[in-house]
Amino acid sequence: MKRVFNFSAGPSMLPEPVLRRAAEEMLNYQGSGQSVMEMSHRSKIYEGIISSAENLLREVMGIPDNYRVLFLQGGASSQFAMVPMNLMTGSNKADFVITGQWATKAFKEAARYGTANSVASSKDKTFSYIPELDPSAFTKDADYFHICLNNTIYGTKFTSLPETGSVPLVADVSSCILSAPLDVSKFGLLYAGAQKNMAPAGLTVVIIREDLIGHAMDITPTMLNYQTHADNDSMFNTPPCYAIYICMMVLDWLKNTIGGLEEMKKINEYKAGLLYNFLDNSKMFKGTVVPKDRSIMNIPFITGNEVLDAKFVKEAAERDFVNLKGHRSVGGMRASIYNAMPVEGVEKLVEFMGEFEKKNA
Repeated sequence: MKRVFNFSAGPSMLPEPVLRRAAEEMLNYQGSGQSVMEMSHRSKIYEGIISSAENLLREVMGIPDNYRVLFLQGGASSQFAMVPMNLMTGSNKADFVITGQWATKAFKEAARYGTANSVASSKDKTFSYIPELDPSAFTKDADYFHICLNNTIYGTKFTSLPETGSVPLVADVSSCILSAPLDVSKFGLLYAGAQKNMAPAGLTVVIIREDLIGHAMDITPTMLNYQTHADNDSMFNTPPCYAIYICMMVLDWLKNTIGGLEEMKKINEYKAGLLYNFLDNSKMFKGTVVPKDRSIMNIPFITGNEVLDAKFVKEAAERDFVNLKGHRSVGGMRASIYNAMPVEGVEKLVEFMGEFEKKNA
């Protein structure tokens, strides 16, 4: 059976043991005689799946008891509206750090519902760094402060969190959730599209502090109100059942096969180190992000020659290294090396890059 090394930014690779288990259980989940795709979300057996997924997520991430876990739909992009509709209800103001396309979209969407303030931006250098923050520029009575913790397209990450005091910190963690330990208590709300490190596309996870629930704007649609989903344990309507099931198994893999997020972090840092070390010593390839702000999940790089970039992407695909083409707004290449990417995949990619450089020097 052929399996390529998939460096896609999302949907991305899933752990092979999870895929094999899903295949084994496709027609008959735990003796039920049915697939998880077919069973009622109101059934006792499915209630066990969604409950297990939440309990595992709480355990693996160390989520405090005063936070709710919501399994939603609509992608992380739906949160660009849900967050302000639910949280921007005090002063009607919120602060944003603009570090890429998704942070920009969150900022623009929030501006439809209140005053969105850009406190810093790295747009001047194609989002290749995380800007220094000046606390004096923060809105003291903001309803929340929003960041994108890891920037998928541009390959940057926050290495330290803004000190926002009593203002709840909100973070899009779509492309870094479960890649390393994260102190949930430092945030008012975390949200993530699951299709990078958690599950297939279709599931969105929200982790929200309980005191931030129940203050939605009057215009908020029922389905966009966090209270709706908190009151119904993510079962107000039919949830993305199969994606939650896969998420449960990914979390089980993280806990019992990898050994938790500290171990996952070590593996991820090792993989990223292999590729960054090559880039830093290459005469042909170079990374595009300032070293101190480099992501360990998404690594963009270029040769400086568009024709050579295209040749590399084509020849890489022929060698089963797929989805290495960079985002259209950046160009070049990007290797997304999420949790499920094995060390072997990065080792072989680096080996191929060395060969390509010798042949095309």
